[in-house]
Amino acid sequence: MKIYDYKGRKNLCGERVHDARCRLRLTQADLAARLQCEGVTLERDCISRIEIGTRFVTDYELLILARILGVSMEWLLTGEPEK
Repeated sequence: MKIYDYKGRKNLCGERVHDARCRLRLTQADLAARLQCEGVTLERDCISRIEIGTRFVTDYELLILARILGVSMEWLLTGEPEK
């Protein structure tokens, strides 16, 4: 199976996950705990790897991240607000 990168990253949302998490003053461990409460098993190091772009993000993880962070999935992917 070929692993794909886009501009050297494995996801589009990492930088915006970091930005939204910091705006909410959540640590990576806090975000991981909230994800686990929603049924998504991610550890703190997974959040770190998402934010630096070395981990793929599944569609269901993106959905729950958007919900927890209070942003849209579109914003996480593109940085642009919903129309």
